[in-house]
Amino acid sequence: MINPSASGWIDKYFSRYKNKMPSDISTHEFYKLVRNTGFVYGHVWVVNHLDEEDSKGWTAEETTKAALLNTLYESYRKYTKDENSITFIEKTVLFYEQMTPEGYGFLKRVLPSSPRSHELEGIIDQRVRTNDNIISRNFSHILTNALLFMDVLAFRQYLIGAKIPDNYLRKLEETVVSLASLALNRKTQKTAYDDLLIKLFESSVRYTKLNKVNADNLEKLELGYFESELERYYLLDIAGMAMWSDGTIEKTETSFLYKLAIQLDIKEEYVEESITFFDVFIKANRENIPYFKYSNPVKHFYDHASQNVIRLIKRNKNRLGKELSNNGELMVLLSQSTLRSLDSSEKKKVKKQLLEICKTVPSLTIFLLPGGSLLLPLLIKFIPQLLPSVFNENLDNE
Repeated sequence: MINPSASGWIDKYFSRYKNKMPSDISTHEFYKLVRNTGFVYGHVWVVNHLDEEDSKGWTAEETTKAALLNTLYESYRKYTKDENSITFIEKTVLFYEQMTPEGYGFLKRVLPSSPRSHELEGIIDQRVRTNDNIISRNFSHILTNALLFMDVLAFRQYLIGAKIPDNYLRKLEETVVSLASLALNRKTQKTAYDDLLIKLFESSVRYTKLNKVNADNLEKLELGYFESELERYYLLDIAGMAMWSDGTIEKTETSFLYKLAIQLDIKEEYVEESITFFDVFIKANRENIPYFKYSNPVKHFYDHASQNVIRLIKRNKNRLGKELSNNGELMVLLSQSTLRSLDSSEKKKVKKQLLEICKTVPSLTIFLLPGGSLLLPLLIKFIPQLLPSVFNENLDNE
């Protein structure tokens, strides 16, 4: 058995690796084999090239680690025609060093004599995230496992040109988030969680700071930038995955996928294949897929977070009420918000001042974490219960 949580697992992994992909495999077939494992969707349900006994008892995080290593190695074999695992490990570490110039904190603690495989183990460990407790852990990276395939796309660029093109990762991430937004906007029946899903996509990116998605149509996305079939297949599947956030796909959404395929220069047959495969995959694995667990339609995330945040507010209501009472401008804006829609500058002011108040209450610093501001509406909704008299007096003055 291989233990991906113990040092030395990568060397043992390659000693057990077998039944490699054909070196002359087409890009389409390569992508299908990777997608069939669930890696593209962030839920790996089968690991290629290993006996079942080697992966017995693995956690979801351990399985994803192996899948990332596996896919990177098969990409290396496909684009370099080399099978030497030692050379692959060296190239992969150098790739990640270029991909993340600021480096990884653990590398400072790695002894100079440590083998490169141990460095790669640490890198892969930090690339893969689980979200079992989204309140105690950082809010970001909710969808990270579904976006891990971008590592593979960037690795391909590195292998072909010996470097990652400037702004490649930023451009790829912006396109992924924009496509998810456009796909969700095609829904005729939108849910209250669709905007939250986009915000979770945005908080999951690593190379950009996205306050909003600027593209409002496919033509503005400059999809011609992505020349590889591998990139285009992935972008189409990501759009389809976003559409499935409510468990159904409508005619307008299907039409959007076909239009997207034209923009990506993908044949219609692949769109049919993508939709069919995802439908089958979801029906077989829906209950265990993190994407749906946290975003169908992000209900698990929101409900769980709501319960914890409300509990924290109640525990700190006296101190929070005092801080609110001392901020007259904020109270006026909040009271006015019950009578009219605040403009964008007023909304920004409310958000900024609420976050400043949260800084003074240690238990409420949860709102300061990346993604924590998504839950501010809960605090605003709860304020009338904290200060009913002050709040009503403000209303009376209007």
